[in-house]
Amino acid sequence: MLYVLLGIVIILAIIIMTRPDTFRIERSTLINAPAATVFPLVEDFHQWRGWSPFEEIDPTLTRTYEGADHGVGAVYRWSGNNKAGEGRMEIIESVPSSHVRVSQQFTRPFKMDSTVEFLLEQEGEASRITWAMFGKNQLMSKIFGLFVNMDKMLGKDFDKGLNRLKALAESRRGEATSGGEAHY
Repeated sequence: MLYVLLGIVIILAIIIMTRPDTFRIERSTLINAPAATVFPLVEDFHQWRGWSPFEEIDPTLTRTYEGADHGVGAVYRWSGNNKAGEGRMEIIESVPSSHVRVSQQFTRPFKMDSTVEFLLEQEGEASRITWAMFGKNQLMSKIFGLFVNMDKMLGKDFDKGLNRLKALAESRRGEATSGGEAHY
């Protein structure tokens, strides 16, 4: 019996070691509004409450904002129930109407560092936004990945958030300044 158990552990270890060292989850949508209207909604953490599906996971979620009001240096911390977890995000790169890059650290329910980015491309009168999250697969995420398809799980949330962002941006179409600097 001990040899069978040892064999199972060895097989699981081999499977875990063959899992990818990195991950990337990405979704995109076309928004019928200029990038200058969409941009302020993603480069200001205060605006995320209007479209991010992660904001509704825990109705008692505690949020704190630090640093800049928006753009590079803006920090958002959250702490919530076991589903929401706890962590920190900081905008580390922001180019008006082009892209926003965020450093994200989860501290609970497990530790994980990743990068989130929003890429905007003007397509005529509309803009295409791509929401991506990527990083290194740590041991816990490799084990978790054996049982849960993270792309499908988080992809649903990304799609939901992009649909909400689309509705919000399209309702505000034309409110942004030409430089993409409007803040609501």
